[in-house]
Amino acid sequence: MNPVATSPIAERPRAPTEGPVLADWLAAFSRTDTARVGGKNASLGELLRHADTLGIRVPDGFALTTEAFRSFLAYNHLDAVIGAALEQRAAGASGVDAGETIRRAFLSAALPPAVIDALYEFYEALGHRLETPAPAVAVRSSATAEDLPEASFAGQQETVLNVRGEEALLLAVRHCFASLYTDRAISYRELHGIPHAEVSLSVGVQQMLRADLGASGVAFTIDTETGFPRLILLTGTYGIGESIVQGRVNPDEWRIFTPLLDRAELVPILERRIGLKQVTMVLDASGHPVTVETPEALRQRACLTDAQVLQLARWCAAIAVHYGCPMDIEWVLDGTEHTLHIVQARPETVRSRDDRGVLRTYTLERTGPRLVSGVAVGNRIASGTACVLHDIHEAARFPDGAILVARQTDPDWVPVMRRASAIVTDAGGRTSHAAIVSRELGLAAVVGAGTATQCLDGRTVTVSCAEGPEGSVYEGALPFHATDVRVDALPSTKTALLLNIADPAIAMRWWALPVRGIGLARLEFVFEHLVGAHPMALLHPEQVPEAERTRLAALTQGYPSAADYVVDRLATGIALIAASRWPDPVIVRFSDFKTNEYAGLLGGAPFEPHEENPMLGFRGASRYADARYREGFALECQAIRRVREVIGLSNVVVMIPFCRTPEEADRVLAEMLRHGLARGVADLRVYMMAEIPSNLILAREFASRFDGFSIGSNDLTQLLLGVDRDNPLLASLFDERHPAVRQAIAQLIREAHAAGCPVGICGQAPSDYPEFAEFLVRSGIDSMSLNPDSVVPVLTRVAAVEEEMRRGATPDSGAAPR
Repeated sequence: MNPVATSPIAERPRAPTEGPVLADWLAAFSRTDTARVGGKNASLGELLRHADTLGIRVPDGFALTTEAFRSFLAYNHLDAVIGAALEQRAAGASGVDAGETIRRAFLSAALPPAVIDALYEFYEALGHRLETPAPAVAVRSSATAEDLPEASFAGQQETVLNVRGEEALLLAVRHCFASLYTDRAISYRELHGIPHAEVSLSVGVQQMLRADLGASGVAFTIDTETGFPRLILLTGTYGIGESIVQGRVNPDEWRIFTPLLDRAELVPILERRIGLKQVTMVLDASGHPVTVETPEALRQRACLTDAQVLQLARWCAAIAVHYGCPMDIEWVLDGTEHTLHIVQARPETVRSRDDRGVLRTYTLERTGPRLVSGVAVGNRIASGTACVLHDIHEAARFPDGAILVARQTDPDWVPVMRRASAIVTDAGGRTSHAAIVSRELGLAAVVGAGTATQCLDGRTVTVSCAEGPEGSVYEGALPFHATDVRVDALPSTKTALLLNIADPAIAMRWWALPVRGIGLARLEFVFEHLVGAHPMALLHPEQVPEAERTRLAALTQGYPSAADYVVDRLATGIALIAASRWPDPVIVRFSDFKTNEYAGLLGGAPFEPHEENPMLGFRGASRYADARYREGFALECQAIRRVREVIGLSNVVVMIPFCRTPEEADRVLAEMLRHGLARGVADLRVYMMAEIPSNLILAREFASRFDGFSIGSNDLTQLLLGVDRDNPLLASLFDERHPAVRQAIAQLIREAHAAGCPVGICGQAPSDYPEFAEFLVRSGIDSMSLNPDSVVPVLTRVAAVEEEMRRGATPDSGAAPR
């Protein structure tokens, strides 16, 4: 049965031809009808009207209009009660007393006969449509100042679930009416400067979906932490979704890349995270929502399949296109019919209002002891004294400007959240109440921190959300700074500027920078951040000490095999980086740990030889076809294939590091071919690092095997000058600006260009030394890959140099600095 379709046996109730319209089907309204049915019901009407065109499924229902609410006020002379109570509040009376006075009056008042008749008529007709007498329904409040682009009013009004029968429906409607004057709703209107008298309420009555037997959640069609616009962030949990909004669970989470959603052969899910899903909200024997512990087996399993995730993502993308703005969308998986439904869509109210011409970044100047960590909300940093509140009734003792620490928050906490400088909660995910409101208030927040309420009270701490998706609470007031850059006013350059990215978690933070791709994504950092262990140890745990074997088993829990785990984690990291710059090229370097660094990974020691000089040892290309690491390299190749062929991010270019000879290059290319990575097939490009003198001397031979060079100036300087870059005794001699290094780079650029190969640089030098960047431009380099914080100053310098060259300056041949 399609719950959107109208049953032919039910004739639609008709509103009276004279007098106010008290009720109508939701599909009779559109998003322009906020004044008649409030933001939530107007949006539901819009979705139902266009459900077939959008290809989505929305539960059927009807709405009492704001005329019904006003007639309720007039019938019971409630305007006078409201006015008197709010005057007392303005005069300094307790807000709780004012709200309670109004709500008591609402709940004891009678609905006008005309409103009751309209309710009964439409409720009976809805039963006919659903072919279920006295159907179970969800009764939702919808205020006229709600779900607006500038204010979400998230969770401010009442929703009553699983209402069945006429008497229960009447009571639920009165509860919804009364919720317009909860203390949280009163405070929220005052915060946004919305006069109380200008706000009215509609009540929506919809088919009750059995989320308690299925799953539910929230989706955003924008990255809520970075504003990256080509992403759908989807969260979900088993049961009724209130547990997510209330922050009582750490939900499952998916990131889906929207530009590739229209290609049915692809699975553009960038990242999957299995949340703890600590509790599930279900219906008890009497039909009332209750919370129970989630069984362990379900906690370890995602609440949606990949196919369901992609279906929801396509629906969300279509809704965002229809509305013309980023959206905040609620969904339900009905557990009886196993069908997905959209139950709400509203404009996203925080990131969509950011000025995309300005990039603001926060930088923590140093770290300290980390006390707790969790999900980072936003990218801000704040310091202060932590104040733990175990209950909202303790709010009076919360000092203004302190850091609020709580188990979780709900809409009643908004007044105290407004007074905080940052927020930390034990439970919750990115779509919890604490996360949503913190974004709206512009606060740093770390949610799902586990033990924050047990260990932070009274301590001076720094809350940092500027280090990727994991937020940290550090001991002490640590120094930090914020920087604003007007990126849309920056000049363009002929020389392509790219990014160096280490941690996949922060790649999307830099999406607004005016660069043309990523010149270096280091796979060893993906191992470090996302895999967390030596690949050979995961494949051969029998060779690892027992204590480490237990930790390895914990990492791979829930995966069919250790190999599946490694490929999944590597692919996730690569995909997050590649998506951040799509469709520009993203150069991913195969792993280039040294043996001592590999040995430092979990389980790594048994698989790595001891070397006196690991910098010149068993690293880079020499490992990939060697029996000691061949299986690990196979996993790296499989991850690249998954990103390019399954997820669809074909902008990934692979790069071979520390390739000593053309013959070694041939062995690596053959090994890649064994694992399905063939240079030139499916537009796969293969670059090599130019960091060994032999790479420069035999540039034309290497150019016949690769599609481009990327200069690694650190290793190149070390090997040209004979200086161990890790030796502090020789630190004063290590200088990429030395004439020998500059002349070698200039020669490589000439030789590579003669062979038709582009040349970039991904070493540190252009980020550190403006004059070195100028030398590279004058030498004709094709691209420079920079640290994110260096892009703006280097871009400005490059643009100036290019302008000088256009005016007649001659290219640099590698001479010493002027």
